[in-house]
Amino acid sequence: MKIRCIDCEKQFFFDRSQYRCSCGGLFDIMQDFKNVDVDALKNLFHQRLSERMTCYTSGVWRYKELIYPELPDHFIVSKNEGNTGLYTSELVNQYTGLRKVWLKAQSENPSGSFKDNGMTVAVSHGRSLGYKKYACSSTGNTSSSLAMYAAMSNVESYVFVPNQHISMNKVLQTLAYGAKVYSFEGTYDDGIQFLEKNSEHLGLYVCNSINPFRIEGQKSIVYEAAQYLNWELPEWIIVPGGALSNASALGKGLYDLFTLGFINKLPRIAIIQAEGASPFHKMFIGHENEIEPESSPYTLASALNIGNPPSWKKALQSLIDTNGVSISVTDEEILDAKAIVDKSGVGCEPASAATIAGIHKLISERVLHKDETALCILTGNILKDTEILNDYHLTDQVHAAFQNKVQPYDLTTESYKSLF
Repeated sequence: MKIRCIDCEKQFFFDRSQYRCSCGGLFDIMQDFKNVDVDALKNLFHQRLSERMTCYTSGVWRYKELIYPELPDHFIVSKNEGNTGLYTSELVNQYTGLRKVWLKAQSENPSGSFKDNGMTVAVSHGRSLGYKKYACSSTGNTSSSLAMYAAMSNVESYVFVPNQHISMNKVLQTLAYGAKVYSFEGTYDDGIQFLEKNSEHLGLYVCNSINPFRIEGQKSIVYEAAQYLNWELPEWIIVPGGALSNASALGKGLYDLFTLGFINKLPRIAIIQAEGASPFHKMFIGHENEIEPESSPYTLASALNIGNPPSWKKALQSLIDTNGVSISVTDEEILDAKAIVDKSGVGCEPASAATIAGIHKLISERVLHKDETALCILTGNILKDTEILNDYHLTDQVHAAFQNKVQPYDLTTESYKSLF
């Protein structure tokens, strides 16, 4: 395994903790798949579904041969991440107008978000290098995931969070796991820049998506979905776009599966951003060569509140490789779509629901056809942002097409028959 700069294409050995090349480009993992036996691996992955007390119980490390085959098992820190549900809902199908929508509930991960798929690999790699201090900048999900794995590894975690436009549920979860949390004036992007500048001399192992091992772990999301669907994926993969690590990882994972022969067709990827934080979408539809950072991004879907996504070049390559598309949706569209996903019984955080809002809009713009099928990545748990739930259902602070208020009732009356 080697790492390659995505800009200048220089190659290095993988036992390093730097996150950018001297030219400024991010690193990408180069896997050696020359001797892969696809049928043998399919059988092995199926057999591992019955594992109970090994690292292969994990829905990430089940695919170790495609993610990090060189890592000795004793460095792996795992909490049976992955293994998340894949659901369909007639209510969601009707709302989007699509024939069939699969919901990949990454919200069922142990820390409640998709970040666990990548974090288990990043922290395990850090352990193999002997690190005792781990850090991230976060709007919430990355921080809680890192804090959990650091606690399990008996090492320290340091988290930098913006002092506004974040979910306190995620911050409280991070604090509960024992991380040292620092609130700063600025945005997620400012936190990333701080860590890139100072991590080396502070002895910090950075676990944001600039870390290529995070991307390798997140590939497992699409591996798992493909295995669940007997290696036949839908026409579309729909993913919310914040830091763009998921779009980067899923694109790379799809490319692996297709070129190796695990799947016989390459689904198209659609990246959905919130209108208030959509620098990637603006670049993509404008056919620009560089992203224009947004200095003051704002969306109620706090996990998408990123104005300068570090993984934009990798995400762009994913769209190029899959003939993908990008679109932005309003906060109102996101929250109404969330109400539908919640009512379906699956539930999700606001950022996740951007996928459903995105399908609805892509069909109206005739990019998707109603007879097609799609896999939506639901990135975070319904309880990750309870303030939004409160505002949507119990107040008039946001426009809510599917509001479900608590109804007062007097138990001493006999009007109960009218309730049922």
